[in-house]
Amino acid sequence: MNRNKNAFINGIRDGIPIALGYFAVAFSLGIVAKKAGLNPVQGFLSSLLNHASAGEYAEFTVIMANAPYIEMAFVILITNIRYMLMSCALSQRFDPSTSNAHRFLVGFGITDEIFGISIGRIGALNPYYNYGAMAIALPGWSLGTAFGIVAGNILPASIVSALSVALYGMFIAIIIPASRTDKIVGGVVIASFLASFAVSKIPQLDQMSDSMKISLLTVIIAGAAAALFPSKDDDGFDTDSREEGGSRI
Repeated sequence: MNRNKNAFINGIRDGIPIALGYFAVAFSLGIVAKKAGLNPVQGFLSSLLNHASAGEYAEFTVIMANAPYIEMAFVILITNIRYMLMSCALSQRFDPSTSNAHRFLVGFGITDEIFGISIGRIGALNPYYNYGAMAIALPGWSLGTAFGIVAGNILPASIVSALSVALYGMFIAIIIPASRTDKIVGGVVIASFLASFAVSKIPQLDQMSDSMKISLLTVIIAGAAAALFPSKDDDGFDTDSREEGGSRI
């Protein structure tokens, strides 16, 4: 019980900067949601159930186009498909005795940043760590959308855009420590940046969504890294290190 409590508290601690970054980014999404005709309560629920910037932007665009629900479902599925890969990766980090209910709930709360802080921990992943991060980060995202709808277009677009930079800075802060301590991770990160830039310059791929590009690059780069540099983890998990934060990916 104490182990779960400590994991939950650690998750809240690590989730605070994520929540602050989410609030800033979701605020700009709230302005788009207002244009789509959503009220603050609808915007809050939308972000609580679909906590992905690209997915929500696609959702609001479909609403503004007055498109059918089936089209919205398809667009959101394609836009958010990368989270399936992240969920599969995290499922390998749980203790084998972890119930399917815990796996399902953790999978529901996967975002890029929560995945980053979770996969970077040493040892078996305790689902209560994710619950702690979700408990602070997801409300921050949802409240940001609601407040953005309330504010509407009062704030200048330049200010909203400047606030969103905090999220990218936060994610860089997650990957830099791991890259400095592990040359292989650093190489993979650099390769990912270069590949993403190269793909963005290929005209033939302009019709492909950014999320699909990210998903394909994730499979290709991660698969190549796993084949060329297989993990050499020791057998078993160190129970004393399960609740300590780590920088290993």
